[in-house]
Amino acid sequence: MTASTATTVTNLGVAMFAVADQDAAIAFYTEKLGWELRGDTRFGEAGENRWVEVAPPGSTARLALNPPMGGEPGGGGIGVETPDVRAEHARLRELGVEVDDVMDAPGAPVLFMMRDPDGNNIAVVQV
Repeated sequence: MTASTATTVTNLGVAMFAVADQDAAIAFYTEKLGWELRGDTRFGEAGENRWVEVAPPGSTARLALNPPMGGEPGGGGIGVETPDVRAEHARLRELGVEVDDVMDAPGAPVLFMMRDPDGNNIAVVQV
């Protein structure tokens, strides 16, 4: 057994998804989901890399869209919150986003699942 110590971490700031094409991912998240582009910064000796962040309007947490670090894009997952799951589900379907059916099971939050073009999973949960 080790002694537990208090953490100095106070916030979940950035989640990361591996994507095949950062520009295509930016377009999906901003044009289809309606999120904001929070940052697109070049780095590396010759600026060969990019750090891209998107987020829902008003969110303090951000989602970084990174090239795969070994392996394939996709496979990550996050949950996002909305006050009206059914309205968001309808809005995304109208835009041509492939969304699963709304799930409304006793004892569980109302939600639906979707995937970005790279196969990352997004649970949209009603709060």
